[in-house]
Amino acid sequence: MAIVQMTSSQASRFSPDQPPQSFCAHLTERARALFGAHPFAEELSEEQVGSLLPEYLAMSQAFPYLQAGSQKDLIFDAMHHNRDLPRDIELTSVVANFICWDETGGYGRVLQGGKAALPDILLTENFHSNLFRRDASRLLGRAIRPNYSATTNRYLHSLYDGLSAKDPVVRCAYMVAFELHAAEMIQALWTTTVKTFDARPDDLEYFRSHVGGKDPAEKYHGEMTCRLIGELVAADRNGFFLDEFDRAYRLNLQWCHDLLRIVSLEQNDRSEIEHRGHCHCGSVKFRVRAPRQLSAVRCNCSICRMSGFMHLLVPGDRLTIECGEEFLTTYQFNKNIARHTFCRVCGVKPFYRPRSNPSGFSVNVRCLDKTTIEGIKIDEFDGEHWEQAFSSMQPGPRLCIEEPTPE
Repeated sequence: MAIVQMTSSQASRFSPDQPPQSFCAHLTERARALFGAHPFAEELSEEQVGSLLPEYLAMSQAFPYLQAGSQKDLIFDAMHHNRDLPRDIELTSVVANFICWDETGGYGRVLQGGKAALPDILLTENFHSNLFRRDASRLLGRAIRPNYSATTNRYLHSLYDGLSAKDPVVRCAYMVAFELHAAEMIQALWTTTVKTFDARPDDLEYFRSHVGGKDPAEKYHGEMTCRLIGELVAADRNGFFLDEFDRAYRLNLQWCHDLLRIVSLEQNDRSEIEHRGHCHCGSVKFRVRAPRQLSAVRCNCSICRMSGFMHLLVPGDRLTIECGEEFLTTYQFNKNIARHTFCRVCGVKPFYRPRSNPSGFSVNVRCLDKTTIEGIKIDEFDGEHWEQAFSSMQPGPRLCIEEPTPE
């Protein structure tokens, strides 16, 4: 399609007098040509959808606040330098604020009841995330809560970085990409959910209001953000905008791919096997159930760096001590919540109870029998600089970290 190879000679497509519907159509076709069908259109089991919906709820709950708050650093910068706000900040702010207002139910209440309905904005059950929560809970037959997993946390932090960029073209690209992707994502998830649970499409209020009926909300969200293109993207920056749009769209899409990969692994019981492990002298022996392909965390905090511990985080019921429990001795420090257990014969720490999940275990991958391990994916965590590492979006591995002690 021509939109995929758009060059500077085609810059007239991105001009202020062009209707936003045209921008939406061009960019939607571009995304479809580059990335194909949406991953949520795949056939999924009820168990897989059941694992996916809490992750989606987390995104739906957090997004409006991230969108509305994404301009705050730009405002503080103007305050700090005592200067007027440029028009690009006014434009992205007003669009971001309206999207938050709509997603939290305000626009719908005023549209139905006029100004007299303003007090009803306190009815938080009308927030779109809570409409989704209600639909999902009805389908699953149980109440659900948002799951801010490490994957969803990483995605939301990266999304916020784009929405809050200093460059208005980058902010525009991320706003447009999110809304156009949302339309594709919601439609795909609606179709799959209806098919998986044999549900009536019109019974799912969240999906119907966003992409269903004669006047779906996502259509206007897309056109509103796309109108920013004509206002903010100069002709000589069309190529840069398209590159940023592709990057932003890919970020949204990758989150969906990652979630499907995770829920597929979660539902595949055969992916877990029994690994055996022991301390150096063999006095302590244990078994742990985990996938053949392990996901481990390597941390450089004081105790991890000194002990060379490689973390495999597992629920408490996945580990069984075969023998040698009487040889384990416990060391605690700082908050005295984590229980670091060492063999008192050889001094090796084969596993311990981490601070943030004292009912579970962190197992030392280095103490496992290598014959049952098909591969290890290692994530790094800068525990030596805990606050900076956490803010740069590595929240999952914090389960293994104690607050550092002075050296």
